Amino acid sequence: MIGSAHIKNNFTVPQSVECQWCPGCGNFPILQTIKNVLQEKNLAPQDVTFVSGVGQAAKLPQYINCNYFNGLHGRALPVATGVKIANPTQTVIVTSGDGDVYGEGGNHLIHAIRRNPDITVIVHNNMIYGLTKGQASPTTEEGTVTPTQPYGVIDMPINPIALAISLDAPFVARASVGDPQKMQAIIAQAIDHKGFSLVDLFQPCVVFNKINTYQWFKEHTYYMEDDRDVTDRVDAFRRATETDRLPLGVFYAHAKRKTFEERVDFYKKDQRPMYLRGSNCVLRSALVASQK
Repeated sequence: MIGSAHIKNNFTVPQSVECQWCPGCGNFPILQTIKNVLQEKNLAPQDVTFVSGVGQAAKLPQYINCNYFNGLHGRALPVATGVKIANPTQTVIVTSGDGDVYGEGGNHLIHAIRRNPDITVIVHNNMIYGLTKGQASPTTEEGTVTPTQPYGVIDMPINPIALAISLDAPFVARASVGDPQKMQAIIAQAIDHKGFSLVDLFQPCVVFNKINTYQWFKEHTYYMEDDRDVTDRVDAFRRATETDRLPLGVFYAHAKRKTFEERVDFYKKDQRPMYLRGSNCVLRSALVASQK
């Protein structure tokens, strides 16, 4: 049961909730870390909205005391963008798996980065589909044998970090659940950063991925230097394409682009969320017209 074994704070659900995760799952440290970050920022549960799709990782919002929307497979990003544009005062966080965000939702990822809403996207990257018992995901390494790829995966894996940098995403980072302290610091930076933020989190699936374990991630990753220039896009892309050992930390961060909300005419003169402006149909029509 979620709750009793964890440090309680304002984001701990008030009642016991049956948890669907396996013992030892990397989702547990992610859940506790996110709750710690929100508590550290002194946010109120009613001011935070989580959005997720389908998968084991996508169940995380059910274990946090705040607003959440758990929707269709891969469709979290359009919903999160909609929540943010309807109420820019909300802290909007997408938390879902590598299959959901990079597979079913891959097209939405590309266009959400182009649109640049001020949302944070946290991807639980365990390099496998856990909910459907071990299918290869978009980040599964080539040659990996799975229950549905008994002769090994023949497709090359997607590189989400390089993809996001190539699209000039305002904040791109990667952390590992094996180091909760660093993971907490990076998620906190992502939430603070204005604009679209992507955090790729390495997390083991202890049942269906026997290759990319806690030990594997420890041996195949390293932290980038603290003093490197995170605005250097060329260097960020070079780091993102390293394969011998995979870098952790903030790859790329900048404030060059206005957010989606800042570019919408409806908010240029009045930053109040639409629901605080009454039920004036003229105002709603103006919002629709501004997007045509």
